[in-house]
Amino acid sequence: MAGIFLTHAHIGHYAGLMYLGHEAMGANNVPVYAMPRMKQFLENNGPWDQLSRYNNIQLKPLADKHPVSLTQVSVTPFTVPHRDEYSETVGYRIQGQHKTAIFIPDINKWQSWKTNIADLVKTVDYAFLDAAFYADGELPGRDMSKIPHPFVSESMQIFDALPIQQRNKIWFIHMNHTNPLLNKNSPEAKLVQSKGYHIAQEGLSFDL
Repeated sequence: MAGIFLTHAHIGHYAGLMYLGHEAMGANNVPVYAMPRMKQFLENNGPWDQLSRYNNIQLKPLADKHPVSLTQVSVTPFTVPHRDEYSETVGYRIQGQHKTAIFIPDINKWQSWKTNIADLVKTVDYAFLDAAFYADGELPGRDMSKIPHPFVSESMQIFDALPIQQRNKIWFIHMNHTNPLLNKNSPEAKLVQSKGYHIAQEGLSFDL
């Protein structure tokens, strides 16, 4: 891989680094871009620190709203509110030669962010947005306010006011295994798509 950009230190977002390690791929200096607290977390906690010591990865520092220029794209991290127990949390703006995307897999409720997400969608060609849960009550026996993500049902209340060409930019990603959107034939999935939104699947690629 040419490189990896990390968003934060929740287990589903960095644990894949283990497969680059000494006991697995034995990778050689894969660039891993991380914000300051995320970088410190990997440097100061095992087994992740071993990845650097064995030169499986090469940690590259990121800074809020400072772009990283790569061969054909520019990637700019921006902090978003989330449960930041171990690191800050970021989304990314990805500027290609012809098109631009935002990538926000984890965030608290949209209302807790100073940025207007509907306005941000208007500035890009693709918007890959947190869709961890479809609606409240999806996790029986758990208080879902302790796992603050924007429900897809809440996101649609915001985005339904946008014209169809703007809604077509939105791809719902990062779905929990309980999310009915994973079943393309579910009533929820059919409703989302009827409104002009997209549901991401593994293996998709997007031209920038």
